[in-house]
Amino acid sequence: MALRHAVLAALLDEELSGYQVTKAFAAGVANFWHALPQQVYAELARLEKEGLVAGREVVQEARPNKRLFRVTGEGLAELESFASAAAKPSFLREDLLVQVQAADHLDTDVLIERLTERYAFAEAKAALFEEQLRAMRGERGEAEFLLHGARVGPYLTCRRGRDFERANRDWCRDAVEVLRARREAWADS
Repeated sequence: MALRHAVLAALLDEELSGYQVTKAFAAGVANFWHALPQQVYAELARLEKEGLVAGREVVQEARPNKRLFRVTGEGLAELESFASAAAKPSFLREDLLVQVQAADHLDTDVLIERLTERYAFAEAKAALFEEQLRAMRGERGEAEFLLHGARVGPYLTCRRGRDFERANRDWCRDAVEVLRARREAWADS
């Protein structure tokens, strides 16, 4: 997947400024795509030049003018073409996993501290995703929303983010328990 497709997807529901697209990334697609604000702005400029998004200037009083962007028909066709191609599997690259891979040669206390930090991060992130899911559902239960909600795509990707972070949290907890048990077993021998 290229950044272009993530930006196009972020613009599907409404016209947004570059700042709003960046915020949408942080709130909505950050669980599966990370981009720095300057990358988003550069991609918007490329997409506009290619005719995949259209931008318009909005004059504001007491604030700088801003540009709003929307997906064009060509942009939607690009996104449809992307969606029709087979998805490539993702690959995990995480520093913490390299550290755990080397656990037998590292300071167990330091590694437990890193895992505990990641546990707390994952717990907080999963809670944030759960709040977003509740906000998307409103008063509806999940099953009703999944069948009748206006936009199920953002909901499903947010749910994946929540489940991903829950799995990270649980793995960190389990790894800490194993490292502590091994440390105690080695101390007793």
